[in-house]
Amino acid sequence: MNHSVTGADAPNRVIFIRPEHLDQKRVLVAVSGGPDSTALLLALHESGHDVVAAHYDHALRDGSDVPARQVAKLCGRLGVPLIMERRTEAMAKGSLQAAARQLRYAFLDRACGQAHAEVVALAHTADDLVEGVVLHLMRGCGLAGFRGMPAQRGHFVRPMLHTWRKDVRDFLNARGVVAYEDPANSEARFARVRVRAQILPALERDRPGINRRFHAAALAVARLQEQAENVPTSVETLRRLYTEAGGSQPGLSRRHLESMLKLTEPGRGGRGVDLPGGLRFRIVGGHMEVVPSRQSAPRPSRLEVRRCAGCDDGRAVHLHAGLNLHVAFRRPGLRMRPLGGRGTRKLQDLFVDARVPREERDRWPLVFAGERLAWVPGVAVDSDLAAAQGEEGLHIAITPMPVLPAENVVRLKAPIPRGDLT
Repeated sequence: MNHSVTGADAPNRVIFIRPEHLDQKRVLVAVSGGPDSTALLLALHESGHDVVAAHYDHALRDGSDVPARQVAKLCGRLGVPLIMERRTEAMAKGSLQAAARQLRYAFLDRACGQAHAEVVALAHTADDLVEGVVLHLMRGCGLAGFRGMPAQRGHFVRPMLHTWRKDVRDFLNARGVVAYEDPANSEARFARVRVRAQILPALERDRPGINRRFHAAALAVARLQEQAENVPTSVETLRRLYTEAGGSQPGLSRRHLESMLKLTEPGRGGRGVDLPGGLRFRIVGGHMEVVPSRQSAPRPSRLEVRRCAGCDDGRAVHLHAGLNLHVAFRRPGLRMRPLGGRGTRKLQDLFVDARVPREERDRWPLVFAGERLAWVPGVAVDSDLAAAQGEEGLHIAITPMPVLPAENVVRLKAPIPRGDLT
């Protein structure tokens, strides 16, 4: 079921997605001051929704405060609360549009909490959906890319994906509203502008109606994508794992996916696969994980030693008294006779059995008694140096205590289904 706002005639019409995304909820509306977001704010306000507006000034050009003032004036006239913020921090290096988008979405998350809103409404239209699809196809994509942008992702919703820009302008004209026209929307240095101003008009001239066919196909693919996420192929599983770790869609190339699939094959090892967005795919034991690829510098380890006749501190070990202990890191040839095990084991094998990721083993602090490996924190303790129960010895703890990574890790335990890259 669609939800619409209708005035005296057809040009007043603006179509929204299913009401359950918006009805009975406080909605934070992202308002740039342009035609699309202005129409979205007006339409939601006219239809009786509980709305709060949010405007972010990227401060990228002179006069960026002009749309901010227009938005404030409109909200004042409507009686709609407004949350505004102007960029003060430096832009990240790389793509200007990507950096601006990251800052804008971070602001919208903050504003959503401040407004006690349940959803954030974005004013992407059917034209935006088609432009996104064409950009993805030019770059190469699968189902996730061909669907363009989803109608909902988390608390962000796009109620105007069935509404064309022509309808938006008719809607505003019928109300005598003049919205701000962003000069960046006509700068051909941006790929999206070239698609909008050059590629799609040329396709429409040669194949009239192709924009709407692109739109219908994208909506059909969105339904297929939803089904694929419920019963995923191997490739869709990897894409989903990457997205849930914070990666953007479509962010994985065919080469990334091929490398990830090879790493999942039986008998293959390797340190992992670096992915876009500062992420890394790796296999740890029977798990696939996507983790941050840039590890922070390890904090210096501090050894805590005191006399103890035994206790139940699970983060410490008890060794014989009189040992000269110090902290160091792994080097070739280290071995240990682990307590509770049989015979002598290589440190490498102990790490493998404990599923310590390869890239973390050189950073794992070790406790030595002289030149002898006494304790691998969280993994094993030397049976010859461990104090017997009730023996007064040394209570040994290390700060910070190394642990297997759990934070910022997206993990899949079950084997992925096999599939191809089509």
